[in-house]
Amino acid sequence: MAAPVADSRSWFPALALGVSLLKCLFISCYHSTDFEVHRNWLAITHSLPVSRWYYENTSEWTLDYPPLFAWFEFGLSHVAQHFDRNMLLVENLNYASPSTVLFQRLSVVFTDLVFIYAAKECCRCVQEQKSSRDVLNRPSFVLAVLLLWNFGLLIVDHIHFQYNGFLFGFLLLSVAKHLQSQHLQGALLFSVLLNLKHIYLYVAPAYGIYLLRSYCFTQDNKDGSVRWRSFSPLRLLALGSIVTSTCALSFGPFIVMGQLPQVVSRLFPFKRGLCHAYWAPNIWALYNVLDKSLATLGVRLKLLEEAELPKASMTGGLVQEFQHSVLPSVSPSVTLVCTLLSILPAVASIWWRPCGARGFLRCLLLCALGSFMFGWHVHEKAVLIAILPLSILAVESREDAGIFLVLSTTGHYSLFPLLFTPAELPIKVVLMLLFTIYSVTALRKLHRGQGSLLHPLEVVYLLGLIAVAITCEIVFPLSPWQQKLPFLPLLATSVYCSVGVCYSFLRLYISLLRREEKPKQP
Repeated sequence: MAAPVADSRSWFPALALGVSLLKCLFISCYHSTDFEVHRNWLAITHSLPVSRWYYENTSEWTLDYPPLFAWFEFGLSHVAQHFDRNMLLVENLNYASPSTVLFQRLSVVFTDLVFIYAAKECCRCVQEQKSSRDVLNRPSFVLAVLLLWNFGLLIVDHIHFQYNGFLFGFLLLSVAKHLQSQHLQGALLFSVLLNLKHIYLYVAPAYGIYLLRSYCFTQDNKDGSVRWRSFSPLRLLALGSIVTSTCALSFGPFIVMGQLPQVVSRLFPFKRGLCHAYWAPNIWALYNVLDKSLATLGVRLKLLEEAELPKASMTGGLVQEFQHSVLPSVSPSVTLVCTLLSILPAVASIWWRPCGARGFLRCLLLCALGSFMFGWHVHEKAVLIAILPLSILAVESREDAGIFLVLSTTGHYSLFPLLFTPAELPIKVVLMLLFTIYSVTALRKLHRGQGSLLHPLEVVYLLGLIAVAITCEIVFPLSPWQQKLPFLPLLATSVYCSVGVCYSFLRLYISLLRREEKPKQP
């Protein structure tokens, strides 16, 4: 592990302050229905007794995050009452007074302090280049920009509206603690994160296997295999105590009230369907398109009767269950099996060929992408779970930098449909261009002399996003298809970006499986 950068205090606060001021400029921008979701949760946790939190359904946006996040909303509500008490009334649906907007926007900015601190800790963990005399060309500085000024987080949290920066702060801080060999602190932070938002179960296998293999087993044999006699029951007990106590504090009150089944039903609503309203760019988007194409071909060849086919609900932009027309319909159990199979080689790798904390980080990325690729009802925003941690590896390895450029560019562009109002079009285009251009130039300078970061076909594919953007954002809205096929731009965006995400997943796997076996590192 590299030593902390001596002059980090001189430039890091300036980066953090600059991006915080930028976030404040977005206060009056468009906000999505997630704004009302969190306002409603403020009202539920402030106005109702705990026993009714997970039963309240006046609004369609019911509380469906773990209890620890509900307590987080409860804490925010006590500050919110000083801005506008009316926002805390459950019956005030879609309430968005200027004071309410100001409070909720500022709450995201201030809770991002967790993310800022986590980014600083991650910067302390990267390996500095001996020849990097210029601060702007140091891996720690580039990493700070890639994290603090991440395009995806800026538009999802501070325009669309969510608290992802606060949550990613716990994830990155946990990763940093493992890179610093402070494993119990890392485990505690991840346990807290799981009880804030259960989507991070995606990466739980990486944590579980890594801590069991590299923390509970304290020694290896000479060939790198596990020395079974080195198992430490006390270390396992310490980890178990951390997880158990955190979950007990979070879920305990609801278990005592006999409400655990109700809470679980809210956390895992499998009736929402295979895909989100806007398909995440994953394998199921390609599967859906293939099914639709086969159905269309079958009708034209008179092999299928159009009247007997299921309605095209899966391209209607609705959150619901649907049946495929030609290919077998996919159930939650099928997606679970596919997800487990997709992450199995990565998890097995850190058990049989442990490569220290950076091997764990690589496994975490594959678990995140595997779950994103094959999971049930995946949100497009979940791609950030892989993009942000990959930034750490990108500033240290040329190969990882190339993968980062493909994944971040396609993953970030896949978020474009979240901001569909004309006023936000220049904002998202300029922000993404600035972030992408910086990423390419900064990473190229970091890894100069080591070869090109991108292959020619990768460059062609990424440039193709420009054509997709022009078609979807400018040409299509002016065409007659706008009324007939309103979901077509979402479909095109999702399918095109699916190719890049799938490709990045495969490249990450190849880079993992071909690495030479190394002894455990801190």
